Amino acid sequence: MPAPFPAPARLTFVARSPLILVATLVLSIIGPATAVVAEEPPVPMSRIAPLSGQRSDPMRPTRLSVDERDQLYKQVQRDAEIFERQSTQLRRLTQLVRPTVVHIDTRKPAMRPKNGKSSEEESGSGVIAKVAGRTVVITNRHVVNRADLDNIAIRLDDAREIRPLRLWSDAATDIAVLEIEADDLEPARLAEDDPVEIGDTVLAVGSPFGLSHSVTLGIVSALGRRDLELGEEGVRFQDFIQTDAAINPGNSGGPLVNLRGEVVGLNTAIASNSGGSEGIGFAIPIRMVMFVTRQLVETGTVSRAYLGVKLDNGFTQRAAQRLGMVRPVGARVKEVTKGSPADTAGIRVDDVIVEFDGTPIEDDDHLVSLVSMTPTDRTVTLVVFREQGQITLRMPVASRAQFE
Repeated sequence: MPAPFPAPARLTFVARSPLILVATLVLSIIGPATAVVAEEPPVPMSRIAPLSGQRSDPMRPTRLSVDERDQLYKQVQRDAEIFERQSTQLRRLTQLVRPTVVHIDTRKPAMRPKNGKSSEEESGSGVIAKVAGRTVVITNRHVVNRADLDNIAIRLDDAREIRPLRLWSDAATDIAVLEIEADDLEPARLAEDDPVEIGDTVLAVGSPFGLSHSVTLGIVSALGRRDLELGEEGVRFQDFIQTDAAINPGNSGGPLVNLRGEVVGLNTAIASNSGGSEGIGFAIPIRMVMFVTRQLVETGTVSRAYLGVKLDNGFTQRAAQRLGMVRPVGARVKEVTKGSPADTAGIRVDDVIVEFDGTPIEDDDHLVSLVSMTPTDRTVTLVVFREQGQITLRMPVASRAQFE
């Protein structure tokens, strides 16, 4: 029987000291050969004399001369100027944005007391804004929820610590607003009229793991994420920006900023198996943030528009084809609330709302998000697919509070 094929060599490096690495080579043993080879006389060997008494360097042709290295350094420096201009822009952005961001520490009753501790400490981030003549910090509700005002500490970029005067919050969007008062506060600029696009470069600023005023860089990875399961209470109205800018626990409530230094979103959540950043973070769009924030500051509550329809969240390809559609786009109506604006306007079961006030509808969650950000004094235009055709309807919306 022939000898087995030898196993591959395994190299193990063992550090004996900081300066010495010893390589231990372990080889498999080959069994004795069965064939006998006759011995042959040794071949005589002779030394090869070096040419002209000099040693040769086989790597010399691949090495750069002194002049070549100088030329290459000059090329590298010219190319580096492009990247340095980008770095300069990021440094300027950081100087502008950091003073508008705060670190928030809270002490609140423990949800599940352990080891006799009845309270727990949490931290997050926030962004300073000027709203309805007041200076406020906008953050996530889950950062400050259940904490008394005296147990909320806001630390500014210059290390000053202040306490909030007033707190408002909205559980349906996970947004909270803290009124503050201090000298030399720097409100952020907001990009409400400049919507982000997929691929836009953005910065996330906040306090990951308590490391206050940290800045990370990424892009907008996706828009319109509306089916996330967030926390025990959940977030009812969603329209998240997805980003790969590093967001970790403690970034909640901090701003997502564009290259003009304007806030485009409020960092809120991450998708992670490890509990840390894995390149999938979510931010509430600034338009939704300010729709909620202004109402909280001005009235203390949030009033949202109401149509009066129940929608099919399982609108399938088969259902769409039954209605004469090529694919399931839009929001299919499966029930109409009697006496609601939709009922008055003539919306029917199996109508598919494909456009709301000029915006094409992707699905039921998209329509819910748009309606939730519509003022209650508006008259809106709907485009409805019905009986293999489209019709246009106009209706004044109602306040959700009247029906729920």
